[in-house]
Amino acid sequence: MAVTTGNIVSWIAALASTYGEQQSYLTELDAAIGDADHGSNMARGFAAARDDLQGDPPETPAAALKRVAMVLMKTVGGASGPLYGTFFLKAATTCPQANELNGDQLLEALAAGTEGVQQRGKAEVGDKTMVDALVPAVEALRESRTAGEEPAAMLAAAATAAEAGRDSTYPLVARKGRASYLGERSRDHLDPGATSTALLLAAARDHLAA
Repeated sequence: MAVTTGNIVSWIAALASTYGEQQSYLTELDAAIGDADHGSNMARGFAAARDDLQGDPPETPAAALKRVAMVLMKTVGGASGPLYGTFFLKAATTCPQANELNGDQLLEALAAGTEGVQQRGKAEVGDKTMVDALVPAVEALRESRTAGEEPAAMLAAAATAAEAGRDSTYPLVARKGRASYLGERSRDHLDPGATSTALLLAAARDHLAA
């Protein structure tokens, strides 16, 4: 089953609900090692993206992804807006003419988005950032596609890998972002960006190829 424009609109709507429900939890995580605004930023940004897509439905996956990127960059504060905006914008550039995304195109889009985040944030796996969830998710997508699986199975594998990546941040000392200023005090906390990324991939599993 291919990923349609409608799937992307449903995904963003689900994320708006998820981040609204998890706002306090994400803020609690961010209060321990950041600015205590990650939850409110994500809830506000994805609610705005949902409203934008539903108010004027896009015609293609690329159009949907690009509009999400633009809204996030305008409405989300801190580092999250530019990073998540870059993720969606880079994903959009891989499929400018496609009416739906097959497994190869889905992999290409999410891989490009992840590469964009790494380039913008200068982060690698182990730095205690959202990259710790994104990179394993893309690796799982690639392995799943190589095994001949379709988008639904690919996204299930990616979500599981993202959750494991999120959990891997708990013992790490942050090397990037505001948390890095805390040094050893950043240890034994889940990274809020990796946590919101795991939620993003879980919603993709449930809605992007449904």
